[in-house]
This record gives sequence, structure tokens and C-alpha cells, in this order.
Amino acid sequence: MKTIILTIAIMAGINYAGNAQSKSSIAVTNPNVTGLYATPEIAAKLIRLELIKLEQYTVYDEFDMVDAYDQDTNFRDNCISTSCLAQLGQKINVDYTVSGSFDAFANKIIINIKIVDVANKKIYKSGLKEFDNQEAEMQRMVEILLKEMHGIPVEKELNERLTFKNEVITSNNVGKINNSGPRVGFAYMAGTYNEFATRSTSQGGLNIFPGISMIGYQIEGQYVGTENFSALIEGIFNIGGLEQGQFMPSVSLLNGFRFGKSGWEFAFGPSFGLKKVSAGFFDTKGLLGDKNNYYSSKDWNEMTNDTTFAYYNMEPEDVDRSYHFNREFGDTRGVLKFNTTFVIGAGRTFKAGALNIPVNVFYSSQKGGGLLGMSVGFNVMNKKKPINSKNQMKN
Repeated sequence: MKTIILTIAIMAGINYAGNAQSKSSIAVTNPNVTGLYATPEIAAKLIRLELIKLEQYTVYDEFDMVDAYDQDTNFRDNCISTSCLAQLGQKINVDYTVSGSFDAFANKIIINIKIVDVANKKIYKSGLKEFDNQEAEMQRMVEILLKEMHGIPVEKELNERLTFKNEVITSNNVGKINNSGPRVGFAYMAGTYNEFATRSTSQGGLNIFPGISMIGYQIEGQYVGTENFSALIEGIFNIGGLEQGQFMPSVSLLNGFRFGKSGWEFAFGPSFGLKKVSAGFFDTKGLLGDKNNYYSSKDWNEMTNDTTFAYYNMEPEDVDRSYHFNREFGDTRGVLKFNTTFVIGAGRTFKAGALNIPVNVFYSSQKGGGLLGMSVGFNVMNKKKPINSKNQMKN
């Protein structure tokens, strides 16, 4: 029994020694490294470690190469060419030598590794791969590249997570476009806007046609842009109703999206303005005279002190039970207040060379009513500069 065990052990030892002797020897010199925190020495260690894991070579470490480094320091730091790697291999008596480069460029890391056949002074294997800029994962990047060079399957998920993806160009690369210009348009007043516009001035209305001209200026800035999509911030300063003797200022801040080369776009956001209002009610039942007359709280106070209710054979409580001062309405005799609306717009920009002609329809909405309109403008693409120009200058 002991003889059998001894025989097996001897055979296993001989087999192991044979396998060890059958492996080709390989040495790694320091690759060229640019734009990374890792040093050439660290990059070389990563290559050695992953070559050992392949179990196809007898890998020399840096201590096996000290004598060659002492004889010629170029072997340590500048030995990247095929001829130099072949010379180094002859000095230390190995079958193959390895070097390459690790370069960080923008948002990717490019790794190039070549293995030189020392005896034939030719490249035995070489590989180049672009990875996503995740320097902390450099060892896995080296693993992926060396496995691909030797025809060994690579874990699909790992490869996909680290491989650089040529995504669509964004504003960082395309540039920031300042595209501003004047706007003119027309809007029709609906709901409470319509009522306020057509109400008589004696009741605090505007007594105008419920359609107003609009003139303004739009400032547009692009914060994301691709070949077929742009995201925009739009600021619109507008004045309405000048042709009817009215001054209606507003400022809108919109988030816009433009699609395709045809220039279709969609935008939405708040609009801010000023408006005079008062608390009151509409006499929908005709208790105080003509139906739908508007009475503000000030009108009500004045009426309770005169003979109005006696004329109609009523008490103030009779009206108070029917109407309540729980809402504010547009009233030119009232108090000036801050007014907000929400704007939704859509349209298309027509182009003629550097001239852009945007045509848009929009609806500006608030409780009870809004403005439905159309605007036309023009602007010229007069400025284009990289978004990250300051950062690029620093780099």
C-alpha cells in the first residue's frame, strides 16, 4: 500500500514539474502611463498579477529583472518598443516580454498591451481596449484585455460595465448656443380673463375686446444638446394690450425640449405678472339690479349705508345669504397684487441659414380662465462656445 501511495506522489510531482517546465517564461517591464494616478510600477504589477492568474506563463517579478535594470536604466522606464523588449528578454533569458501604455483621455481609459516573442523579435500578441474612466477598476480592465488577447471568455456583465460606450454627443461636446430674439403675437382671453376684459369700467373691468397683442423678447439657453434633442431654458419678457391702451407686463420662465432637425419643440413653466384685484361677488340672481353685475367689498360697504336695500325692499342679510366674499376678481379699482399663471406651449422653428423663425401656440392658465395665443419671432445663432470652456482651459 505504501509503495502505491509513493508511486502516485512521484508521478504527480513529475507531472507538475513537466507542466512547470512546459510553461513559457515572461517578464513585464514598466508601461507608459499618462493622465492617471497610478504609476508605471503599479501598472506593471497589475499586468504581472493577471498573467499569473492565466496560468499559462512562468511570470518573472521585478526582482528577477534588477540586474538588467542596473546595466541599462532604459529597460526600467523607457522600454516600450519591440526591439527594446526583445533586448531585455535576451538579457534576462525569457521567452516573452510585455509592456504597453495606460492613457486617460477625457471620459475613458485606453489600455494597450503587447507581448513580444524574444527569439523572433516580433510581436506575439497585442491588444487595445477603451474602458470607461473608472481608474479604481484598472486591475479588472487588465484582466479583461489579457483574457481577450488569449481567447479566454470574459464575464459579460463585467465587460459591459467597464467598456467605454460611444454615447450620443451631449452639450459638453456640441457647445452652448445663445439663441435670443424678439417675439410678437396675439392672445384671446378665455373664462375669467374674458369677463374682466369685457366688463364695464364702472364695475372695475377693462371694457376692451378680449383679444390683445403681445410683444416681447425671449432669451434662450441650451443646457443639454444632442444631434436630435435639445433641452432649453427660456426666459420671455412680454407686454400685452398696448393697442387697446393697456399695459400688461409678464415674465415667463420655461423649460423647453426641441426634437429632431425639423425643430419641433415643447415648453412649459410659470409666468409672473401684476394684476389689480378685489374681493367681491357677481349678482347672478339679479337681487340688486341687472343680473351678473359685479360688486366689490367696497361697493357692498357703500350700499349698506344708503337706501339701496330699502329700494329693493330687502335687508343686507338677504344678499349676504346668497353671496359671499370668498373669492378675488380682477378689478381696476382694487389692490395691485402679484399674479401667477402656468404656460404650456408648442411649435416649430423654421430655419433659413443662420436665421431661425420660431412659430408657437401657447395657453397661459390660471383658476377660471387663461390666454390662448400664437407668437412669431426671429433670432440669429450669433454665439457658440463650449460649455466647459473654463474647465478645458484648466486641463
